[in-house]
Amino acid sequence: MAGETPSARPFAAEVLAALSEAERAAYRAAVWRERWLSLWAPVTVLGLVFLVYLAIVESAVCTYLWLQLPMKLVALACFVAWLGLLSARGALASFRTLRNARREVEETLEEALAIGKKLGPAGKGRAELATIATGLAVAYGGADADALSQAADKAGKAIEKLGLARRGGALDFASGFLKALLVALLIRTVFLEPFKIPSGSMIPTLEVGDQIFVNKFIYGVRIPFTNFVPFTLVRAPKRGDVIVFNNPVDPDKDYIKRIIGVPGDVISVEGHAVTVNGQLLASETEASPYDYWDDPSLRGWQQGRGVLEREVVDGTPHLRLLHEPARGFDGNPITVPRDSVFVMGDNRDNSEDSRYGLSRHELGVQFVPYGAIKGKAMVIWLSLS
Repeated sequence: MAGETPSARPFAAEVLAALSEAERAAYRAAVWRERWLSLWAPVTVLGLVFLVYLAIVESAVCTYLWLQLPMKLVALACFVAWLGLLSARGALASFRTLRNARREVEETLEEALAIGKKLGPAGKGRAELATIATGLAVAYGGADADALSQAADKAGKAIEKLGLARRGGALDFASGFLKALLVALLIRTVFLEPFKIPSGSMIPTLEVGDQIFVNKFIYGVRIPFTNFVPFTLVRAPKRGDVIVFNNPVDPDKDYIKRIIGVPGDVISVEGHAVTVNGQLLASETEASPYDYWDDPSLRGWQQGRGVLEREVVDGTPHLRLLHEPARGFDGNPITVPRDSVFVMGDNRDNSEDSRYGLSRHELGVQFVPYGAIKGKAMVIWLSLS
């Protein structure tokens, strides 16, 4: 802005403005170079690509069939890049020394900028501090490790000589750790939570040991330590969704099943035939016989054989596993109550679901209340089956 004095600018802008074009370009190039050489760079790239992947597969369910391979290749590339950066730090002394020296300058520059921001336009020592910060920015663009370390040491002593408070290392570490912990808790509580498949009740969709992410905000965020969801954020649970929920008859356990009925639906189950509101769910055989592996009660892997079928729920196909004879059930017809869902496992004859009291057979048919739902299963991020 015309007529603006240096002291009236934000402190960081004042420091950058004092650099020549060449110095500014060198500084920015060094900043980006350090970002890409950080161990966080591959993790950040993977996270951003994964968010795009989730957005696509959530909006168009069947796209995961052809997007899984590209996503795995991106994850593999990021992992290789991470290992390469880690190896370079351990094997290349010059690489490690230069990064450490540049980190010293970066930390001292961040400290100077933070102090300058607190001083305000008329703060005592602002002009001297701006000169120190400018020198650090110039040094940061260099590639001489010794010169970088000397610049950081000289600037630190100059800041102390001005009588300006320097940040405490332990306090900064504790503050950074606490912030990271709070962010992680926020993500886990509100957005995403990892979940490990404990049983074979969802074979072939999910196998024992699969690691998945659960979308915790799509139906609404539960108030912590309660089963109360004050309002819906995106949409209510719908037929075909695979959900993770606190078992209402055994609250210490989390279950994962597929929603077959929503409030008001009338469900009938005769053998393997499932009828929703008078309409038989369409299905066709995919493979017969179909061999698979299960780990019942986590006592060791056992091979099983059944029939693999493709069933369609609300226009979205999924696979289900059947055995003969069909598991008996005599609770028809079933009307799903308000704010609840009726769930079944994809391994239809080996699933303790709504038909069988959610493992408490003596209770008869049991529904899953909205408040017990933790979220919608989204994607397998690691398979250990």
